Amino acid sequence: MPLPRAASPLRVAALLLLSLPLAGCVSTGTPVKKGPDPMHVAMYGAHPDERFPLPAMDISKVDPKYFRQQVAYPTSELPGTVVIDTNNRFLYLVQENGMAMRYGIGVGKAGLEFEGSARIGRKAEWPRWTPTQNMIAREPERNAQWAGGMEPGLTNPLGPRALYLYQGDRDTLFRIHGTSEPWSIGKAVSSGCIRLFNQDIIDLYGRIPVNTRVVVLQEEAPQDMPANGTPIAGAPVADLGSAAI
Repeated sequence: MPLPRAASPLRVAALLLLSLPLAGCVSTGTPVKKGPDPMHVAMYGAHPDERFPLPAMDISKVDPKYFRQQVAYPTSELPGTVVIDTNNRFLYLVQENGMAMRYGIGVGKAGLEFEGSARIGRKAEWPRWTPTQNMIAREPERNAQWAGGMEPGLTNPLGPRALYLYQGDRDTLFRIHGTSEPWSIGKAVSSGCIRLFNQDIIDLYGRIPVNTRVVVLQEEAPQDMPANGTPIAGAPVADLGSAAI
């Protein structure tokens, strides 16, 4: 019986080349570390044309369910109404056809004490912030210096926009405002009212007029999973208080 011929060097090289694409498809089992979705990075990017140019938000530690997105939201409230679900940390702007624009929120002490309906009585771009008398009494060394109000700017706790809730002609001292502390979105925070990402409060501010109806809900059932939505293009927390000029 003839012995098998030894493979030529050329044939060996060809076999090795043929095996390379197959080897490239084999998983090594090492997980690939992903960063935030580029669409969300763009959504929360810098706003250089603002009165005080806003830097991009660091969203790397925020649950994506709190990012701005359009979701199904069946409700008896009319389109254009703002609904705040404090328990689940969402603010909804009701839209047509059972949809809503949903924003993630951080809820302060004042936000947990208000329930019912009100209206947007005033809107302000780059508002001043004034601590309450209780805040000054509790932490005078920190807050007394701002008794006359803090000027607008990147360090102002209300951020680039504020919406002021009224019942009739009475200011409720309840505010919807921005924050430079993205890690606080989705959480109960030390004080303040309802905070959104700075980019989100700018977006909401541009969508709603004065006298918009606002409904604040405190006892909504917990949501185990976020509503399916389509995105559009989620340390210590400063004591915000609820008064602002």
